Order: sequence, then C-alpha cells, then structure tokens
Amino acid sequence: MLDKISLIVVSPDILLLVMACVIALIDLGVKTRQRNLTYWLTMATLAVVAWFNADFAIRGDTIYAFNRMIVSDPLSNWLKCFSTLAVMVTLVYGRPYAADRDMLRGGEMFTLSMFALLGMFVMVSGSNFLVIYLGLELLTLCSYALVALRRDHATSTEAAMKYFVLGAMASGFLLYGISMIYGATGSLDLTEVFKAVGSGRIKHQVMVFGLVFIVAGLAFKLGAVPFHMWIPDVYQGAPTAVTLMIGAAPELAAFGIAIRLLVEGLIPLAPDWQQMLLVLAAGSLLVGNFAAIAQTNLKRMLAYSTIAQMGFVLLGLAAGFVNGNTLNAQYAYSAAMFYVITYVLTTLASFGIILLLAREGFESEEISDLAGLNQRSPLYAGVMAVCLFSLAGVPPLVGFYGKLTVLQALVASGDTLYIGLAIYAVIMSLIGAFYYLRVVKVMYFDEPITATTVSAPADVRAVLTINGALVLILGILPGGLMTLCLNAIVKTLAT
Repeated sequence: MLDKISLIVVSPDILLLVMACVIALIDLGVKTRQRNLTYWLTMATLAVVAWFNADFAIRGDTIYAFNRMIVSDPLSNWLKCFSTLAVMVTLVYGRPYAADRDMLRGGEMFTLSMFALLGMFVMVSGSNFLVIYLGLELLTLCSYALVALRRDHATSTEAAMKYFVLGAMASGFLLYGISMIYGATGSLDLTEVFKAVGSGRIKHQVMVFGLVFIVAGLAFKLGAVPFHMWIPDVYQGAPTAVTLMIGAAPELAAFGIAIRLLVEGLIPLAPDWQQMLLVLAAGSLLVGNFAAIAQTNLKRMLAYSTIAQMGFVLLGLAAGFVNGNTLNAQYAYSAAMFYVITYVLTTLASFGIILLLAREGFESEEISDLAGLNQRSPLYAGVMAVCLFSLAGVPPLVGFYGKLTVLQALVASGDTLYIGLAIYAVIMSLIGAFYYLRVVKVMYFDEPITATTVSAPADVRAVLTINGALVLILGILPGGLMTLCLNAIVKTLAT
C-alpha cells in the first residue's frame, strides 16, 4: 500500500512519466514538420515539473519515501529543477535545427528527452544503489537513441555505436562495484552502507576494490580522464541538438549521484576515493586543455573543454574531507555544485549559438565557420564571446567565480598537496585560455565567409539573450546562487 507522503514526494516524476506517454500518443496525430503541438505540450509539462521541484526545494524539507529508496531534499530538488530548465532550453535551441534535418518526423526527440530527464530525476533522488543504477540506465538508453536519431547519417550512427559500447562497459563497472559493496555490507541502502562501513567490521580491501569500480563508472559519466574517450567522438558525431542534450543536463545528474554514492554512502572511505578523484582531476585538466588546443572542429574543442571543466568539479569533490577534517566539506561541495550549474548554463548558450548558425545542409561546427560573426550579428557574437570568456575564467563572468570558489576550497584545506593542485589548476586554466581566445579572435578579426545575416525565431532569440545575460549577471552577483548551493549541501550533509 503506497502512503500519501511517498506519492507526494515523487509527484513531479509521476507527472513527467504520464505526460511523456500521453505526448507520445498525441504526437501520432501531429503532421506538421515543426511538431508544434508536441513541442508546446512538452514545454508546458517541463515548466510545471520545474515549478514543482523548485517549490519542494524552497520548502527545504528532507523526506524519505518508498522504504527509504527515494529521498526528497533541497539538493535533489534543485538539481531536478535545473536539469528540467536545461532540457527546456535545449529543446528551444534544438527544434529549428532538428526540423531542418528531418529529425522531427516523429516526436521521438521530445519523448526521449522527457524519459532521459526522468532518468536524471531517479538518479539524483535515489537513496538506494539499485534505484540510482536504474535511473542511470534509463538516462543512458535514451541518450543512445537520441544520438542515433538521425538515422540516415553515418557519422551519427557511428557515434551512437561508440557511445553504446563504451557506455555499456562503464555501466558494467558501476554495477560490479555496487555488487561488491552489497556483498560486503549486505545492503543497498545508502544509509545502511554508511553505517556498515563506519563500523569498521568490514574488510577494508573489499570495500576499496568495489570503490574503484564505482569511481570508474562515475568518471565515465562525468567524462574524466582516462574514461573520456567517448566524449570527443560523440560530441562531434551526434546531431548538435543532441550533443547539447547529452552535454548539459546530464552533468547535473552525474554530480548528484557522485554526492549520493561517495559522500552520503561511502564517506568513511573518503581518504581512498579522494585520492582517485585527485588523479582523475589532474589528468582531466592536463589532457582536456592540451588536446583542445589542437582542435579545429568547434564541437570537438568544446568536448575537450568539458573534460577540463570536469577536472575542476572533481577537485571540489575531493577537497571536502582533508586529513580527517570535515570543516571544509560544505564549502567544497557547494563550490563544486555551483561550478557544475554555471558550467551547464554557459554550455547551453555556447551550443545555442552553434545551433543558431547551422543551416539546412550546413552544420557550422568548424571554428572557421564563425569567422566575422561580429560583422554579421554583433549580438550573437557578443553572447558567444561572453560564454568563451566565462569558460576561460575571465572576470567578472560566472566562470571566473566558479573557478575561484573551487580554488578557495582547495587552499582552505591547508594541505600542501591541495594548495599545489590549486596552483596547477590555475596554470592549466591559463593554458586553456588560448583556445577560447582563438575563437573570439576568429569572430571579431577574421573576414566573414558569407554575407548572410543571422536570423532566429523569436523564442530562440529571447532565450539565448537571457541565457547570455545570466552568464554575466551571475558573475557579478553570484551570492544568491552560491547561498542556494551552500544551503542545499548543508541540509544534505545534516541528514
């Protein structure tokens, strides 16, 4: 018998599931190329779901449901809210692109996006290893289908196959790690695992063995070196609208399960998994920044940029518990949360420009395709420049403040290794600034390859302008979002 509290906790998830099924049925009768009815029903559903999650998050309650398999707390609700908004923005940017390439023959793009979002919801609100894994599989299966959505395009099909093979391997890693933890502790519940590990009765080597596989699975989802192999190929090969779908909102969900698994479930093993995260972070910063310099394809360059950006997120996650000191935990984890949210915001706008410049039969994904963009459209060139400067960490943009908060968390630990890593991260960021500034130079100082003006539908133009403005505004006034992240982490750690 389901209790009322459990149903209230998952009401946004139920609404999303029901409407995804309803919209899939309604779409069978939609004949227009733009799928207008399907699109607006999807957007209305996502808006209501985002409002519900924001309302739950503002209330600040922590509620366990379904025999403690699901948790509703500010962390999960804010991540669900921001993920929903990211999917909405992605669909606004991606619909004209998809329509031009005949990817909207059915409503699969909308329904698969909604089911992928449902997978993210289950991931970030799971308080049980098996529930988290089921959410992860729902997200990844939808992502495979989305990458292959352009069925007559060989590159997209190849990217989907690579993603499927490597994704299956990563899922196997994660599942094997979970099975080791279950075998050692006798429970899949995160709270019970935490108690069992903290009791000291379980053989440490067995737990660390399972932990290695769990961290490997998480590193794949975050795109950290050396589990990054899929990102450049999938980013480049997938239709650009789908690249944005798998490169923005899922990063929030990956951060969410990292907090759930490593912090809530396995924090007694922090000295072990933090060492792993530090190695992954250092490798991601090195490989991501140096490999991006050699790229001429803009999507591939942004893929390596993502790898480098995730290095900062991992540094924030690794700086929480240092030498048994827990005082830095809330600031380090909130810095990582702030960083991943603002990274997604910036990624949405940068890929929005790429989608806007793409025309039927022309992808606009080479760096040279942006030549002279300022002469063709100063507004869109300005938005792209703001995003690139933010990713590079130039003040006063939000990317600078995100990097600063992570560096502050590293330095505040007082540990020599972490201070050295902060210096290393700054050096890598300086190197990375080169490939961002190169694109700005092409937009403002190179001659345009075409004289055609850049036009966009009204909804795309409005959302893109707001998106670019937020990258600047949140850099100048970051306090509200930073406080939101801090409160969410504090309430999560308190339980």
